[in-house]
Amino acid sequence: MRPAQASSRNRYWRHNILLIVGLLCAWWLVTFVPAYFAIELSPYFIFGWSFSFWMAAFGGPLFFLLIVGFYAWWMARQDQRARRTVQEDV
Repeated sequence: MRPAQASSRNRYWRHNILLIVGLLCAWWLVTFVPAYFAIELSPYFIFGWSFSFWMAAFGGPLFFLLIVGFYAWWMARQDQRARRTVQEDV
């Protein structure tokens, strides 16, 4: 393996790990904040439901699906770039 390929591969995985950590932090916030602040968030309503209930029942799962969709879309783009880079090096 050439040093350029090793550098490219390390950069790819470093960005992948940073993306995973960022998305896990977002997942943790969406899970933790409504549960921890449920009483403080209860005066706010979305579609007739209190915000904390809405986040637990609808918002959280919807956000989790968005996280998975974003990760799949982003990694497909990154994989295409990585393949292009390897093909150019050959």
